[in-house]
Amino acid sequence: MIILDYKDARPIYEQVVEKFKLLILKGILEKGEQMPSVRSLAMDLSINPNTIQKAYAELERQGYIYAVKGRGNFISDNGNLLNGRKEELKKRLKELYQEGKELGMAKSDFMDWLNQLDG
Repeated sequence: MIILDYKDARPIYEQVVEKFKLLILKGILEKGEQMPSVRSLAMDLSINPNTIQKAYAELERQGYIYAVKGRGNFISDNGNLLNGRKEELKKRLKELYQEGKELGMAKSDFMDWLNQLDG
């Protein structure tokens, strides 16, 4: 389910958070589905359980999962999260476009690049 990149400069818990966020936003992990236990995921990934606990705490803080005392962690309703993520992407795209304009790039340059990505 999750593959870590030990060459990545980001901390392991951040990689775990990002991987789960993508799985949730893509609908691979669905609303109400139970997350793997901290202990079992730590064993599967061969990392410290505290790292998984930190990742789960961050996912909960961001609203991707919720905890049920004595039962574990579960996937939250991701409808609003998906819309929020799309808004973040639009904001980043706008920033890139503005930077490109400052460097003398035309809108057509961006459109050409986007069309090349689909090809």
